[in-house]
This record gives sequence, structure tokens and C-alpha cells, in this order.
Amino acid sequence: MSVRPYREIHRRRSRQIRVGSVVVGGDAPISVQTMTNSLTSDAEATIAQVLRAAGAGADIVRVSCPDEDSTAALGAIVKASPVPIVADIHFHYRRAIEAAEAGAACLRINPGNIGSADRVREVVKAAKDHGCSMRIGVNAGSLEKHLLEKYGEPCPEAMVESALEHARILEDNDFREFKISVKASDVFLAVAAYQGLAEACDYPLHLGITEAGGLIGGTVKSAVGMGNLLWAGIGDTIRVSLSADLAEEVKVGYEILKTLGLRSRGVRVISCPSCARQGFDVIKTVETLEKRLAHIRAPVTLSIIGCVVNGPGEARETDVGLTGGGSDHHMVYVAGNPDHRIDGPDMIEHIVELVEQKAAELDSAKQKGN
Repeated sequence: MSVRPYREIHRRRSRQIRVGSVVVGGDAPISVQTMTNSLTSDAEATIAQVLRAAGAGADIVRVSCPDEDSTAALGAIVKASPVPIVADIHFHYRRAIEAAEAGAACLRINPGNIGSADRVREVVKAAKDHGCSMRIGVNAGSLEKHLLEKYGEPCPEAMVESALEHARILEDNDFREFKISVKASDVFLAVAAYQGLAEACDYPLHLGITEAGGLIGGTVKSAVGMGNLLWAGIGDTIRVSLSADLAEEVKVGYEILKTLGLRSRGVRVISCPSCARQGFDVIKTVETLEKRLAHIRAPVTLSIIGCVVNGPGEARETDVGLTGGGSDHHMVYVAGNPDHRIDGPDMIEHIVELVEQKAAELDSAKQKGN
């Protein structure tokens, strides 16, 4: 019997597709996406955002392609990007064909919205010819008129029906390299729609709570909505939609996945909220360490606890730990065991050094394993 069966998440079995070099679905790691907000026609500005997103850990980056100037710049963006680029297409089928020809790894497009069956066939042919996958993106705020008339308002059933209608168009064109999203800004609506879609098909699902809000509100909303779905095993790739810097979207996405044990990347800090028992300024220490350790990619766990009440217990579960002591003299834990003491003025540099050493060990072990 597993010692921790309550931690097990059994992921929904979905088919796999490729978004460039990234495998989505099946048993592939759940990928983290974000989106640029520069004019895509400004290749230099967009490349800068793509590189910053990739540096923050984004597996896939989406860019808008609303006009011909945008798709004309896409080739340079794709060439400069270290991660696959998704072209966001709305309505105009020519933009989809141009994006595929420019090297986009995926087209975000709703085939039912781009016109005649001939136009759909042309887009599918371009996708097949250039190795593009697609994402069908249903949004509660832009459901088709006939579905709103049928159901009276945006609801889970309408969103699932919309997704399956678009999917059927691609299936009829012998194309199945696509994932689906059914996003809404209402958490209850989005979660119910994804649950219904997960039961109705085996395509990989792209999760998101759209128009989630600012950094704090949007983070909470996304964590509640996507966290519920991921905990239930639903979801193959995610995008946290925030009115905030794109790097913050990526960070929040990874924090959600790390909390559920679905991805391990970077330093995971376990810290107390601080109280009068603290032996050092916990809040300032954590803030400083998070900035100093932002470059770490290896999955290192670090506990920062201000006193000895919970400190030793938390430290037993982490790679490196720090527990506040008296007279500005604090205990350092290594691999869960009390190891040595450190004075307050020296502790930041010392903890950074220990975490970097642990990260280097993990990176070395990973390279040997490969």
C-alpha cells in the first residue's frame, strides 16, 4: 500500500498531439503557456516578450495574428523563439494559412467561424502540409447565436456542444491533431464545461479561466478553477490569464502544478506567515530569497520558518531548511536533518549557496540519467 495514497492524481486518458517540440496529452507533462501582448507586426518587441516568457519557463507561447502584417512578421518570431509558437486566428482563414506557412506550431482557430467548407479544407491542408496542430477555443463570451437561442444563456451544455461542433468539422476533414478549451470567467461555468467535455471526448484539453483578473484576484480564481480540474485528472496544458506581466502568468501556472505535484520546476518555498515568535524577519527573508533564487530551474524545496514550533517538522520534508533561533543564531537543516547554525547577517548568502549547490547536484544527476 502506498504510504501517501491521498496524493495520487489519476489523469484522464487523452490522445496525444504535438505542438512543435512539445507533446500535449496522454502521459506527457502538463505544459504551461502564456501569450504576448505586443503588436505581432512589431517582430522585435514580440521576440523580446517571447524570450522573456521562455526564460520564465513557458513551454508554449501564443501570439495574435489579426492581420497580414502580423503573419508577415511571424516567420522571424518563430525563428527566434526557443519554444513553439501558437498563432491566434479569428475569423479570417487566410491568416491561418499564412501562419502555418510561416512556421507556427499550432493554430488557435474555431473552424466553424472561418466560412465555407472549402475554406476549412484549405486551412486543414495548410496545417497538414506544415505540421501544425490546432486548438479549438470556445469562450462563454462569444458562443454562437444558435446555441444562445437554444439554451438561452451561456451554460456548460452550450459550451460543450459548441466545442464538439467545431471538432466534428475537423474530424470530417480527417484532422485530429487538435486540443480543445472551453473557457469562461465564471469559475463554476468553466469547471462544469470542462468536466462535461472531458466525458464527451478524448482530445487533450487546454485549461484556462479567461479574463481572470489582476495578479492576486486572477491567481486565486485560476488556482480554484484549474486546481479543481487538475486534481480530478482533467487538463493537459494550461494558461493562467492575468492582467499582469506574462512572466507572472507562467510563475502562477507552475505554482499551481507544483502544489498538486504535477510539475517540478524551480525552488518551492515553504514559509510561515510570521508572528511575534519569529527569530528573524521572515517576510523580508522570503522576499529576498525568492528573488535571489529565481534563476534556479531544478526542483529544490526550501523551508523558511521563523521559530522552533513548526520549523523542525517542516525542515524534515525539505532539501534545505532554516529555523529561527535566539540571539539571531539560527539552525540550518540539510536533507531534513539539523546540520549547523548560522548567524543572521550571514544567512541569506549561506542559504542561497546551499540551494545552488543542491540544484547543481540535481542537474548533474539528471544529465547522467540522460
